[in-house]
Amino acid sequence: MSAARRRKSRLADKPLPSVEFWWRAVDIRDEWSAHALSCEPADRETTQTTITSLYALAGAPPPQFVWVDSPSAAADQVPPSDPLRHNGSWPLESRIATRVSALRERLDRRIGRYRPVEVPNPSRAVAGDQPAKSILDPCVRGALRRSIRESVADMIRAADSRPSGLRWLGQHDVDWIAHYDMHQRVLETRFADEDLAELELWATLARSCGWWWPREDRCFVAERPLVLRTDPETRLHCADGPAVIYPDGWKVHAWHGTLVPAWVTGTPTADMITAERNVEVRRCAIEKIGWPAFIDQAGSTLLGQAPDPGNPGCELRLYALPATRTRLLLATNGSLERDGTRRQYGLHVPDRFDNPVDAAGWTYGLTGAQYAQLRRRT
Repeated sequence: MSAARRRKSRLADKPLPSVEFWWRAVDIRDEWSAHALSCEPADRETTQTTITSLYALAGAPPPQFVWVDSPSAAADQVPPSDPLRHNGSWPLESRIATRVSALRERLDRRIGRYRPVEVPNPSRAVAGDQPAKSILDPCVRGALRRSIRESVADMIRAADSRPSGLRWLGQHDVDWIAHYDMHQRVLETRFADEDLAELELWATLARSCGWWWPREDRCFVAERPLVLRTDPETRLHCADGPAVIYPDGWKVHAWHGTLVPAWVTGTPTADMITAERNVEVRRCAIEKIGWPAFIDQAGSTLLGQAPDPGNPGCELRLYALPATRTRLLLATNGSLERDGTRRQYGLHVPDRFDNPVDAAGWTYGLTGAQYAQLRRRT
């Protein structure tokens, strides 16, 4: 091996030599995030050619392609996955899953073992002796897992929880694909040519289509959404309508990454909010109209207010709710949100409380006197 090749093979194990490496990794992350959030029509020809190649690698002939307009539509058509076929062989989707698992294992062996290290500030990335791959992995794979797989794909999946068997996420599979892309393009990791060719098939699908379900003789592929809206933290969010709309009209409503019914992003009222049993949905609806408006509409009466002993600089407010056997404690979160703000939230407490500190203590299983001794809660 030449000296240059030895240098490249050891690059990922060396401390990050320059902030430039960080920003190159950020560019790759943003490139793949753009594919994940794309609302362009699927490239059907490229998608079908690529999936046919994956079928061939799994020892299967080309399938008949069935295009659907949303993941929900797929749930109506896709047959369930069989764990084992009648002749004793594994079904096609399982063979594809085995191949991609083996591919990732080979790529991971080439990268080597390491422990990811979160470095939110790129100027700190040059400090210390952490290997470059430990720092860049959370910047790419970790960030895309949170922003795309968890905050987008998982929300879409939860919006229609009907089982549809083994599937792949197409444009939303970018977290692991970008991880290996970063290792190749930034850290100059050398992968085997045949592994790169197989990886490129998955990368092509992430650039070309929505979710897809391989079955023995047919492959179901979903179009990409027409609309996909997120907040600055790349969580599904739309304050005045659906956050996701698919070509067949199937919609997903979300409020800063929380799945909500359509009324929350419409015109929620205090009566609608009070009738809602899900505490997270209630919270989102109240955030939509604002706590002052909710308290006013609900006809609440302020019983008392006091500094929050467990959250210095913030205040506790206790309200009586009409025609209920509960009271509302309005408090402020002890931890900052990702955007730097502090979220207000309301807790229902028994109507025996008239003192907001006593009510706050009850939520922690403490007396008011015990709660008053806390230095800080989170």
